[in-house]
Amino acid sequence: MSKTKVLAVTVVSVVIGLFFLFCLGWAIIDYYGKKASDIGLNETNPIEKNLPEDFTVVALGDSLTRGTGDETGKGYVGLVVEDLESKYNSKPLIHNLGINGQVSQELVQQVKQTEVKRQLHTADVILITIGGNDLFQQGQTLFDYDLTATSELQENYLENLNTIFKEINNVNDKAAILLIGLYNPFIELDEDFDTNRIVRDWNNETAEVVALYKNAIFVPTFDLFQLSVNDYLYSDKFHPNKAGYRLIADRVAPLIQWEDEK
Repeated sequence: MSKTKVLAVTVVSVVIGLFFLFCLGWAIIDYYGKKASDIGLNETNPIEKNLPEDFTVVALGDSLTRGTGDETGKGYVGLVVEDLESKYNSKPLIHNLGINGQVSQELVQQVKQTEVKRQLHTADVILITIGGNDLFQQGQTLFDYDLTATSELQENYLENLNTIFKEINNVNDKAAILLIGLYNPFIELDEDFDTNRIVRDWNNETAEVVALYKNAIFVPTFDLFQLSVNDYLYSDKFHPNKAGYRLIADRVAPLIQWEDEK
């Protein structure tokens, strides 16, 4: 091979090598020179930037909404609100309208009241516990089990539940509605597990109604209490204790999030 050809090959090789090194160097500078936000390492959650300075939570329902059984008085509602305040660094306004012993027919009447409708209209989040008193009838469902009677209770409850959701949506179809499902406080007293079957069916039918409303979520709690129910019940063996409410709150709070447009 002539000297001219050798020189030409050498020059081409050098040029190619220099071009490769230039490209490699540019890629390294480009990658490490970017800001953390450009490569997905944002330090702040973008959702928080779009949160309102305050937000409103309205709680409806029975004694679980009131927090009966929790010696601190917070119940799951108070714990959820605390979790939201900590998560979003924003002070929520809470209206707890729960009534001890309330059944679904009474909640139908409550959500039609002018002042309650006004508060629902301002809500960002609506929390509901209802149905336990309809089903358990202060324990009579366990001790005087009758399939026909229970089916009738369920039918009336589901009709009331539909009415409740319609009334809420008539005044506020933007708020997130979370309906808390039933647990079974009588698991260890029921040798035939009839109440387990009843509660599961009740929850399944409830979830079907909730699914009809795009802004509503059914939150199951049955599994939370199933294996060690007495560890999470108050001394009345019906309401949750502080630990039981903590279980419910830990399931509810993560479901409440704000989109960018809020």
